Amino acid sequence: MFYFLQQFGDVFAPFNVFRYLTFRTGGATITALFFVFLFGPQLITLLRTRQGHGQPIREDGPASHLITKKGTPTMGGLMILLSLTASTLLWANLTNPYVWIVLGVTVGFGAIGFYDDYLKVSKATNSGFGGRQRLALEAAISGIACFFVAQLGESPFSTSLAFPFVKDFMLDLGWFFVIFGGFVIVAAGNSVNLTDGLDGLAIVPVMIAAGSFGLIAYLVGNEIFSGYLLINFVPGTGELAVLCGALIGAGLGFLWFNAPPASIFMGDTGSLALGGMLGAIAVATKHEIVLAIIGGLFVLETVSVIVQVISFKTTGKRIFKMAPIHHHFEHLGWTESQIVIRFWIIAFVLAMVGLSSLKLR
Repeated sequence: MFYFLQQFGDVFAPFNVFRYLTFRTGGATITALFFVFLFGPQLITLLRTRQGHGQPIREDGPASHLITKKGTPTMGGLMILLSLTASTLLWANLTNPYVWIVLGVTVGFGAIGFYDDYLKVSKATNSGFGGRQRLALEAAISGIACFFVAQLGESPFSTSLAFPFVKDFMLDLGWFFVIFGGFVIVAAGNSVNLTDGLDGLAIVPVMIAAGSFGLIAYLVGNEIFSGYLLINFVPGTGELAVLCGALIGAGLGFLWFNAPPASIFMGDTGSLALGGMLGAIAVATKHEIVLAIIGGLFVLETVSVIVQVISFKTTGKRIFKMAPIHHHFEHLGWTESQIVIRFWIIAFVLAMVGLSSLKLR
Protein backbone atom coordinates (compact mmCIF):
# COMPACT_ATOMS: atom_id res chain seq x y z
CA MET A 1 0.00 0.00 0.00
CA PHE A 2 2.87 2.38 0.85
CA TYR A 3 4.48 1.89 -2.55
CA PHE A 4 1.16 2.36 -4.37
CA LEU A 5 0.32 5.55 -2.51
CA GLN A 6 3.84 6.86 -3.02
CA GLN A 7 3.50 6.43 -6.77
CA PHE A 8 -0.01 7.87 -6.67
CA GLY A 9 1.39 10.95 -4.94
CA ASP A 10 3.50 11.69 -8.01
CA VAL A 11 0.26 12.29 -9.93
CA PHE A 12 -2.02 13.75 -7.25
CA ALA A 13 -0.15 16.12 -4.91
CA PRO A 14 -2.50 15.70 -1.91
CA PHE A 15 -1.41 12.05 -1.66
CA ASN A 16 2.14 13.17 -0.95
CA VAL A 17 1.11 13.16 2.71
CA PHE A 18 1.60 9.39 2.64
CA ARG A 19 5.32 9.97 2.22
CA TYR A 20 5.51 11.42 5.74
CA LEU A 21 6.55 8.97 8.42
CA THR A 22 4.49 10.70 11.10
CA PHE A 23 1.32 10.43 9.02
CA ARG A 24 1.86 6.75 8.30
CA THR A 25 2.59 6.07 11.97
CA GLY A 26 -0.72 7.65 12.91
CA GLY A 27 -2.44 5.70 10.15
CA ALA A 28 -0.94 2.46 11.48
CA THR A 29 -2.19 3.25 14.97
CA ILE A 30 -5.77 3.92 13.85
CA THR A 31 -5.83 0.94 11.48
CA ALA A 32 -4.61 -1.51 14.12
CA LEU A 33 -7.16 -0.17 16.61
CA PHE A 34 -9.93 -0.53 14.02
CA PHE A 35 -8.95 -4.13 13.24
CA VAL A 36 -9.07 -5.12 16.92
CA PHE A 37 -12.50 -3.57 17.42
CA LEU A 38 -13.74 -5.16 14.20
CA PHE A 39 -12.51 -8.71 14.74
CA GLY A 40 -11.83 -8.82 18.50
CA PRO A 41 -15.30 -9.87 19.70
CA GLN A 42 -15.50 -12.74 17.20
CA LEU A 43 -12.02 -13.93 18.19
CA ILE A 44 -12.90 -13.86 21.88
CA THR A 45 -16.06 -15.87 21.22
CA LEU A 46 -14.10 -18.39 19.16
CA LEU A 47 -11.38 -18.82 21.78
CA ARG A 48 -13.90 -19.14 24.61
CA THR A 49 -15.74 -21.85 22.67
CA ARG A 50 -12.59 -23.77 21.76
CA GLN A 51 -10.88 -23.51 25.15
CA GLY A 52 -13.81 -24.38 27.36
CA HIS A 53 -12.40 -23.77 30.83
CA GLY A 54 -10.07 -21.03 29.63
CA GLN A 55 -6.56 -20.42 30.90
CA PRO A 56 -5.46 -22.65 33.80
CA ILE A 57 -5.03 -20.62 36.99
CA ARG A 58 -2.00 -21.11 39.24
CA GLU A 59 -3.07 -23.05 42.31
CA ASP A 60 -0.21 -21.53 44.31
CA GLY A 61 -1.23 -18.02 43.28
CA PRO A 62 -3.55 -15.60 45.07
CA ALA A 63 -6.69 -17.43 46.11
CA SER A 64 -8.94 -14.74 44.63
CA HIS A 65 -7.68 -15.57 41.12
CA LEU A 66 -9.24 -19.04 41.33
CA ILE A 67 -12.60 -17.30 41.50
CA THR A 68 -12.30 -14.04 39.58
CA LYS A 69 -10.20 -15.27 36.64
CA LYS A 70 -11.43 -18.81 36.19
CA GLY A 71 -12.88 -19.53 32.75
CA THR A 72 -11.32 -16.52 31.03
CA PRO A 73 -9.91 -17.49 27.60
CA THR A 74 -6.27 -16.87 26.78
CA MET A 75 -4.28 -16.38 23.52
CA GLY A 76 -5.65 -12.83 23.27
CA GLY A 77 -2.26 -11.88 21.91
CA LEU A 78 -3.54 -13.18 18.59
CA MET A 79 -5.74 -10.13 18.13
CA ILE A 80 -2.75 -7.89 18.84
CA LEU A 81 -0.41 -9.77 16.49
CA LEU A 82 -2.88 -10.03 13.63
CA SER A 83 -3.84 -6.36 13.83
CA LEU A 84 -0.25 -5.21 14.28
CA THR A 85 0.97 -7.27 11.33
CA ALA A 86 -1.85 -6.23 9.00
CA SER A 87 -1.43 -2.57 9.89
CA THR A 88 2.34 -2.75 9.38
CA LEU A 89 1.96 -4.37 5.97
CA LEU A 90 -0.44 -1.60 4.96
CA TRP A 91 1.49 1.41 6.21
CA ALA A 92 5.19 0.55 6.46
CA ASN A 93 7.80 0.72 3.73
CA LEU A 94 8.23 -2.98 3.01
CA THR A 95 11.53 -2.44 1.22
CA ASN A 96 13.05 -1.50 4.59
CA PRO A 97 14.92 -4.52 6.05
CA TYR A 98 14.47 -3.35 9.65
CA VAL A 99 10.71 -3.73 9.27
CA TRP A 100 11.05 -7.39 8.30
CA ILE A 101 13.64 -8.15 10.98
CA VAL A 102 11.50 -6.74 13.81
CA LEU A 103 8.32 -8.23 12.37
CA GLY A 104 10.08 -11.60 12.08
CA VAL A 105 11.09 -11.55 15.74
CA THR A 106 7.57 -10.52 16.76
CA VAL A 107 5.82 -13.26 14.81
CA GLY A 108 8.46 -15.85 15.76
CA PHE A 109 8.14 -15.15 19.47
CA GLY A 110 4.36 -15.04 19.08
CA ALA A 111 4.41 -18.53 17.53
CA ILE A 112 6.44 -19.87 20.47
CA GLY A 113 4.03 -18.26 22.91
CA PHE A 114 1.04 -19.61 20.99
CA TYR A 115 2.37 -23.17 21.20
CA ASP A 116 3.01 -22.69 24.93
CA ASP A 117 -0.55 -21.44 25.46
CA TYR A 118 -1.92 -24.30 23.39
CA LEU A 119 -0.16 -26.89 25.54
CA LYS A 120 -1.42 -25.26 28.74
CA VAL A 121 -5.02 -25.10 27.55
CA SER A 122 -5.12 -28.54 25.94
CA LYS A 123 -3.52 -30.23 28.97
CA ALA A 124 -5.31 -27.99 31.52
CA THR A 125 -2.02 -27.31 33.30
CA ASN A 126 0.31 -24.40 33.97
CA SER A 127 3.20 -26.41 32.53
CA GLY A 128 3.53 -25.58 28.86
CA PHE A 129 6.49 -25.66 26.52
CA GLY A 130 9.72 -26.94 28.13
CA GLY A 131 11.81 -24.04 29.42
CA ARG A 132 15.08 -25.04 27.77
CA GLN A 133 13.50 -25.79 24.40
CA ARG A 134 11.60 -22.53 24.48
CA LEU A 135 14.67 -20.48 25.35
CA ALA A 136 16.67 -22.26 22.65
CA LEU A 137 14.11 -21.30 19.99
CA GLU A 138 13.95 -17.73 21.26
CA ALA A 139 17.75 -17.51 21.22
CA ALA A 140 17.88 -18.85 17.66
CA ILE A 141 15.34 -16.30 16.39
CA SER A 142 17.05 -13.45 18.27
CA GLY A 143 20.52 -14.46 17.10
CA ILE A 144 19.46 -14.54 13.46
CA ALA A 145 17.79 -11.14 13.81
CA CYS A 146 20.89 -9.60 15.42
CA PHE A 147 23.12 -11.09 12.73
CA PHE A 148 21.11 -9.32 10.04
CA VAL A 149 21.04 -6.08 12.05
CA ALA A 150 24.84 -6.21 12.25
CA GLN A 151 25.00 -6.68 8.47
CA LEU A 152 22.96 -3.56 7.75
CA GLY A 153 25.34 -1.00 9.23
CA GLU A 154 28.98 -0.15 8.75
CA SER A 155 31.61 -1.80 10.93
CA PRO A 156 32.45 -1.18 13.76
CA PHE A 157 29.34 0.93 14.39
CA SER A 158 26.95 -1.91 13.51
CA THR A 159 28.37 -4.13 16.27
CA SER A 160 28.89 -1.43 18.90
CA LEU A 161 27.04 -0.67 22.11
CA ALA A 162 25.96 2.90 22.85
CA PHE A 163 25.58 4.31 26.35
CA PRO A 164 22.85 6.71 27.50
CA PHE A 165 23.79 10.12 28.90
CA VAL A 166 27.19 9.82 27.16
CA LYS A 167 28.20 11.20 23.77
CA ASP A 168 30.95 10.19 21.37
CA PHE A 169 31.63 6.86 23.04
CA MET A 170 30.67 3.41 21.85
CA LEU A 171 31.99 0.00 22.85
CA ASP A 172 32.68 -2.28 19.89
CA LEU A 173 31.49 -5.76 20.82
CA GLY A 174 32.55 -7.36 17.57
CA TRP A 175 30.58 -10.50 16.85
CA PHE A 176 29.76 -10.77 20.54
CA PHE A 177 27.12 -8.20 19.58
CA VAL A 178 25.00 -11.03 18.17
CA ILE A 179 25.05 -12.81 21.54
CA PHE A 180 24.46 -9.60 23.49
CA GLY A 181 21.67 -8.41 21.21
CA GLY A 182 20.07 -11.85 21.29
CA PHE A 183 20.15 -11.79 25.09
CA VAL A 184 18.44 -8.37 25.11
CA ILE A 185 15.63 -9.62 22.89
CA VAL A 186 15.11 -12.87 24.81
CA ALA A 187 15.24 -11.04 28.16
CA ALA A 188 12.73 -8.43 26.97
CA GLY A 189 10.31 -11.10 25.76
CA ASN A 190 10.40 -13.09 28.98
CA SER A 191 10.32 -9.99 31.19
CA VAL A 192 7.05 -8.84 29.65
CA ASN A 193 5.83 -12.42 29.97
CA LEU A 194 6.48 -12.37 33.73
CA THR A 195 4.75 -9.00 34.09
CA ASP A 196 1.56 -10.24 32.45
CA GLY A 197 -0.17 -11.46 35.60
CA LEU A 198 -3.02 -9.02 36.24
CA ASP A 199 -5.71 -7.52 34.03
CA GLY A 200 -4.17 -4.66 32.05
CA LEU A 201 -0.87 -4.78 33.94
CA ALA A 202 1.43 -5.58 31.01
CA ILE A 203 -0.23 -3.99 27.99
CA VAL A 204 -0.13 -0.35 29.14
CA PRO A 205 3.60 -0.37 30.07
CA VAL A 206 4.20 -2.08 26.70
CA MET A 207 2.36 0.75 24.94
CA ILE A 208 4.30 3.34 26.94
CA ALA A 209 7.55 1.67 25.91
CA ALA A 210 6.35 1.43 22.30
CA GLY A 211 5.52 5.14 22.24
CA SER A 212 8.95 5.94 23.67
CA PHE A 213 10.76 3.77 21.16
CA GLY A 214 8.62 5.07 18.35
CA LEU A 215 10.01 8.51 19.14
CA ILE A 216 13.54 7.13 19.52
CA ALA A 217 13.33 5.30 16.19
CA TYR A 218 12.06 8.45 14.47
CA LEU A 219 14.91 10.58 15.87
CA VAL A 220 17.66 7.99 15.40
CA GLY A 221 16.57 7.43 11.81
CA ASN A 222 16.64 11.16 10.99
CA GLU A 223 20.11 12.54 10.28
CA ILE A 224 19.19 16.11 11.20
CA PHE A 225 17.51 15.32 14.53
CA SER A 226 20.10 12.74 15.55
CA GLY A 227 22.87 15.21 14.79
CA TYR A 228 21.19 17.91 16.86
CA LEU A 229 20.66 15.57 19.82
CA LEU A 230 24.14 14.04 19.50
CA ILE A 231 22.72 10.53 19.25
CA ASN A 232 23.88 7.93 16.79
CA PHE A 233 22.30 8.11 13.33
CA VAL A 234 21.07 4.70 12.16
CA PRO A 235 19.68 5.04 8.61
CA GLY A 236 16.40 3.23 8.01
CA THR A 237 15.35 2.72 11.63
CA GLY A 238 12.88 5.60 11.47
CA GLU A 239 10.48 3.22 9.72
CA LEU A 240 10.18 1.26 12.97
CA ALA A 241 8.04 4.11 14.29
CA VAL A 242 5.25 2.71 12.10
CA LEU A 243 5.48 -0.64 13.90
CA CYS A 244 5.42 1.12 17.26
CA GLY A 245 2.32 3.02 16.18
CA ALA A 246 0.65 -0.21 15.09
CA LEU A 247 1.50 -1.76 18.48
CA ILE A 248 -0.04 1.17 20.34
CA GLY A 249 -3.25 0.93 18.30
CA ALA A 250 -3.52 -2.83 18.73
CA GLY A 251 -2.69 -2.48 22.42
CA LEU A 252 -5.41 0.11 22.98
CA GLY A 253 -7.93 -2.17 21.30
CA PHE A 254 -6.82 -5.13 23.39
CA LEU A 255 -7.02 -3.08 26.59
CA TRP A 256 -10.69 -2.45 25.83
CA PHE A 257 -11.31 -6.19 26.25
CA ASN A 258 -8.60 -6.81 28.86
CA ALA A 259 -9.73 -4.09 31.27
CA PRO A 260 -10.83 -5.61 34.59
CA PRO A 261 -12.67 -7.87 34.72
CA ALA A 262 -10.88 -9.14 31.62
CA SER A 263 -12.83 -10.80 28.82
CA ILE A 264 -9.60 -12.33 27.55
CA PHE A 265 -5.99 -12.75 28.61
CA MET A 266 -3.01 -11.87 26.44
CA GLY A 267 -1.26 -15.14 27.17
CA ASP A 268 2.30 -16.00 26.19
CA THR A 269 1.17 -15.47 22.60
CA GLY A 270 1.08 -11.74 23.19
CA SER A 271 3.53 -11.11 26.03
CA LEU A 272 6.45 -12.96 24.44
CA ALA A 273 5.83 -11.36 21.05
CA LEU A 274 5.50 -7.79 22.34
CA GLY A 275 8.53 -8.06 24.60
CA GLY A 276 10.58 -9.54 21.78
CA MET A 277 9.45 -6.73 19.48
CA LEU A 278 10.57 -4.06 21.95
CA GLY A 279 13.90 -5.81 22.38
CA ALA A 280 14.45 -6.03 18.62
CA ILE A 281 13.66 -2.32 18.16
CA ALA A 282 16.06 -1.43 20.97
CA VAL A 283 18.84 -3.45 19.32
CA ALA A 284 18.15 -1.96 15.88
CA THR A 285 18.19 1.62 17.19
CA LYS A 286 21.29 1.09 19.38
CA HIS A 287 19.34 1.85 22.57
CA GLU A 288 19.60 -1.48 24.38
CA ILE A 289 20.54 0.06 27.73
CA VAL A 290 17.78 2.66 27.43
CA LEU A 291 15.32 -0.22 27.08
CA ALA A 292 16.33 -1.35 30.58
CA ILE A 293 15.39 2.12 31.83
CA ILE A 294 12.17 2.63 29.89
CA GLY A 295 11.19 -0.98 30.55
CA GLY A 296 12.37 -0.78 34.15
CA LEU A 297 9.06 -2.17 35.38
CA PHE A 298 9.67 -5.35 33.41
CA VAL A 299 13.20 -5.51 34.84
CA LEU A 300 11.82 -5.15 38.36
CA GLU A 301 9.37 -8.00 37.82
CA THR A 302 12.13 -10.24 36.48
CA VAL A 303 14.60 -9.40 39.23
CA SER A 304 11.96 -10.16 41.86
CA VAL A 305 11.62 -13.69 40.46
CA ILE A 306 15.38 -14.22 40.24
CA VAL A 307 15.95 -12.97 43.80
CA GLN A 308 13.09 -15.10 45.11
CA VAL A 309 14.44 -18.27 43.49
CA ILE A 310 18.04 -17.68 44.60
CA SER A 311 16.99 -16.85 48.16
CA PHE A 312 14.77 -19.91 48.49
CA LYS A 313 17.34 -22.31 47.03
CA THR A 314 20.23 -20.98 49.13
CA THR A 315 18.54 -20.16 52.45
CA GLY A 316 15.13 -21.84 52.23
CA LYS A 317 13.49 -18.47 52.86
CA ARG A 318 11.44 -16.26 50.56
CA ILE A 319 12.08 -12.52 50.38
CA PHE A 320 8.70 -11.76 48.81
CA LYS A 321 5.39 -13.25 49.83
CA MET A 322 5.08 -14.31 46.20
CA ALA A 323 6.87 -13.58 42.95
CA PRO A 324 6.62 -11.85 40.51
CA ILE A 325 6.42 -8.79 42.70
CA HIS A 326 2.89 -7.74 41.69
CA HIS A 327 1.61 -10.85 43.51
CA HIS A 328 3.61 -9.77 46.57
CA PHE A 329 1.56 -6.59 46.76
CA GLU A 330 -1.64 -8.58 46.34
CA HIS A 331 -0.71 -10.56 49.45
CA LEU A 332 -0.05 -7.27 51.25
CA GLY A 333 -3.67 -6.31 50.66
CA TRP A 334 -3.43 -4.03 47.65
CA THR A 335 -6.38 -4.37 45.30
CA GLU A 336 -5.74 -5.41 41.71
CA SER A 337 -6.67 -1.97 40.39
CA GLN A 338 -4.30 -0.28 42.86
CA ILE A 339 -1.38 -2.44 41.74
CA VAL A 340 -2.10 -2.03 38.05
CA ILE A 341 -2.54 1.74 38.08
CA ARG A 342 0.45 2.35 40.35
CA PHE A 343 2.62 0.17 38.13
CA TRP A 344 1.40 2.15 35.11
CA ILE A 345 2.56 5.33 36.85
CA ILE A 346 5.98 3.76 37.51
CA ALA A 347 6.24 2.75 33.85
CA PHE A 348 5.41 6.29 32.72
CA VAL A 349 7.99 7.87 35.04
CA LEU A 350 10.69 5.44 33.89
CA ALA A 351 9.86 6.21 30.26
CA MET A 352 10.40 9.91 30.95
CA VAL A 353 13.77 9.14 32.54
CA GLY A 354 14.75 6.99 29.56
CA LEU A 355 13.73 9.65 27.05
CA SER A 356 15.70 12.29 28.94
CA SER A 357 18.85 10.42 27.88
CA LEU A 358 18.25 11.71 24.34
CA LYS A 359 19.10 15.26 25.43
CA LEU A 360 21.11 14.96 28.64
CA ARG A 361 24.57 14.09 27.36
